Amino acid sequence: MSTTGGTPATGIIEPPAASSAKPSRRAWAGVGALALGAFIMVMTETLPVGLLPDIAGGLHVSLGLAGLIVLVPGLSAAVAAPLFFLGSGRFNRRTLVLAFGLTVLVSNLVAAVSPDFALVLFARLVFGATLGAFWVVVLPIGPRLVGAAAGTRAITIIAAGISGGTVVGLPAGQFLGNLVGWHLTFAIAAAATLLSVVLQALVLPSVSPDGHTHVRDLVAVVTRPAARFGMAAGAVVYIGQFTAWTYITPFLMDHTHLSSGVISLLYVIYGGGGIAGSIIAGSLFKRGVIGSFAGAATVLAALIVGLVFAGTLPWLAGLLLVLWGLFWGILNPGTVVWMLGAAPETPEAAATLNVTNLQIALAVGSGLGAILVSSATLPTVFVTAGFVVLAAAALAAMAARLVPLGQGK
Repeated sequence: MSTTGGTPATGIIEPPAASSAKPSRRAWAGVGALALGAFIMVMTETLPVGLLPDIAGGLHVSLGLAGLIVLVPGLSAAVAAPLFFLGSGRFNRRTLVLAFGLTVLVSNLVAAVSPDFALVLFARLVFGATLGAFWVVVLPIGPRLVGAAAGTRAITIIAAGISGGTVVGLPAGQFLGNLVGWHLTFAIAAAATLLSVVLQALVLPSVSPDGHTHVRDLVAVVTRPAARFGMAAGAVVYIGQFTAWTYITPFLMDHTHLSSGVISLLYVIYGGGGIAGSIIAGSLFKRGVIGSFAGAATVLAALIVGLVFAGTLPWLAGLLLVLWGLFWGILNPGTVVWMLGAAPETPEAAATLNVTNLQIALAVGSGLGAILVSSATLPTVFVTAGFVVLAAAALAAMAARLVPLGQGK
């Protein structure tokens, strides 16, 4: 497969070089295939959350030890993203996307047939490394397929795939785990991954590397004030989000007194809100990415704190959770669009820093939640998380005044 311009041997065309050209249907089909890949990745990432008790029992390990299969992928993604970025400069991006899908396929198959916890954990470690590399490549490809004028829309479509994976992953794990067991659940995930790879092979064009995969490119991004503000605001909002979200299930069970079945339904509704938010985000970002981020973070902070005071009413807790999903669906792609806008000529370097930054922030948020749960109460966790998210809104408001990106595209 050629890594330069022109028509590759497969007959699939290169993305148009002119950013002003109207995107073709094939280009949008490529974006859709990337969104499906994002859906599969996030579904695979969250699938074990609903399977942990079954996995722990089946492999004869404690529930705490089994929880490593959820934690390890995030950490390996944070480490793998910059390493992959530095070593991937000469590879065609289409080839890499297909390789990522096949690696996830093998990871799911290993988990499906493994009788040993260590082997399952290793498979999840490999999956996490692949996940980090996937985000480095895929998020910048969307705008390259359709051109700069439609780039933000492409990112929000991929983000909708991310939200869709969130919708499906946890409840699917619970449902399929109860129906066919956790081994076959991973096998089903492997089959879904295969379908995604086949579709991507059919519609994705050849995409050459952008030529900016060196340490100096990472340093150049960090030296930009807009990027530094974006990394800070993104990290803080992720810390606040996952301080609360990590403990949303015990909060809804103990504070709101909802059954596990109702909570699973609320997760689906939350994810649906996330998809809607991702779609709405495209229009908001045309008016200004950083301002939209600041506004969405302010509302999200109010929603998280509001759950503490209004969450004893099941219907109101459900409404707040839907709105939480909606505004998180705006913030999540907002971190990507902000970073890519801060360094438009080195999108993969910006995406690499964003992946590592947010994965570390996610782990910090989960850790902060664990500390607060151990030393205080669940309402304290949510009030603290709300004020952390509000701090992210303040950072974004400051950035909008000092280092505006201008109108989103």
